Amino acid sequence: MEIDKTALPQIVSEEEWLAAREKLLVKEKELTRALDALAAERRRMPMVRIDKDYRFEGPDSTGNLLHLFDGRRQLIVYHFMMAPGSDRPCPGCSSFVDNIGHLAHLHARDTTFVLVSPAPLSQIEPYRARMGWTVPWFSSNGNDFNVDCGAGNGFGLSVFLRHDDNVFRTYYTTDRGVDRLRMDFNLLDLTPFGRQENWEDSPEGWPQTPPYIWWRLHDEY
Repeated sequence: MEIDKTALPQIVSEEEWLAAREKLLVKEKELTRALDALAAERRRMPMVRIDKDYRFEGPDSTGNLLHLFDGRRQLIVYHFMMAPGSDRPCPGCSSFVDNIGHLAHLHARDTTFVLVSPAPLSQIEPYRARMGWTVPWFSSNGNDFNVDCGAGNGFGLSVFLRHDDNVFRTYYTTDRGVDRLRMDFNLLDLTPFGRQENWEDSPEGWPQTPPYIWWRLHDEY
């Protein structure tokens, strides 16, 4: 896309740039402290016991919700939007998974991360192979796990805690709560043009398109 040079950031001296950077840094530090306080409050959220016997099928094993913990105390579940019989995987969920790093770092803090979809495993596995993902992905086909967690036929992220053989749900988020976890979006938010979507507050003339329409599976760009 050709950009008019008048629709570029203002050119200033090094001293002026440093002053502007320091001014913004004050607000960034305020936000960091606010996010730390929010995380502290999140850690003090109450939890609810999960008594329903959901069954999950994976490529190597089948079991209940406790099984998904893989022996660890904490479990993060991304509800990947893939309905039974769907012929078009969700590009938003797919790009979210593309942004997941090596799980060893979560495992080091006694935390397991998995994907769960209502689609049958026979539908999940070919797509996982196409995308080249190694994240554990389970099917909840035939049960109400996604619905009961609040994701319904959409996407979301749930957090669970295990105490002995008891499982408790501690947190859930969706929409922008999941959006903020994506590394690509966080990196784009640091750039002059941002995500280049027309909901953003950007200067006049910045390149922008409607949201979603530019999203592709990573092998379709």
